[in-house]
Amino acid sequence: MHINIECKAQVDNIAVLETALLTLNPVYIGVDHQIDTYFNVPTGRLKLREGNIENSLIYYERSNIAGSKLSNVYLYQHIANSNLKELLTKVHGIKCVVDKIRKIYFVDNVKFHFDTVANLGSFIEIEAIDTNGTNTQSQLQEQCNYYTKFFNISNNAFIAVSYSDLIMKL
Repeated sequence: MHINIECKAQVDNIAVLETALLTLNPVYIGVDHQIDTYFNVPTGRLKLREGNIENSLIYYERSNIAGSKLSNVYLYQHIANSNLKELLTKVHGIKCVVDKIRKIYFVDNVKFHFDTVANLGSFIEIEAIDTNGTNTQSQLQEQCNYYTKFFNISNNAFIAVSYSDLIMKL
């Protein structure tokens, strides 16, 4: 398990924010077309991410509050295989599917997602990540706060819920 302090905001012009990030010389990971299949679970969220860069089974627990929030993440990276999806579908049933194009960048331990989500629009996600216990929760919070100010994200742009919750409301 690792912890993130993360936030997500809906944005009108994602290119402006990406251009601002480029001034910080981030590490560019690439563009990933991701299909996230969410499964029915009693608590938290369980999703299978299928992409050309990231393929992971992810379980996470997070409060549905706008702005930055703590997320406890269990991540299993795997080689893409349809058997895993079939097994999860059989055991849990599919809750919903999120289709997105994601540009991924890093500045140190902070991950940036510039997302275009089918039927929802454009978003930025900021994740201050601690995978090995070197950053405290307050340090991660400070990093997330710094970048929300850097991008000048207004409070009313923050999204409290996951893309799956937004898709299910359509």
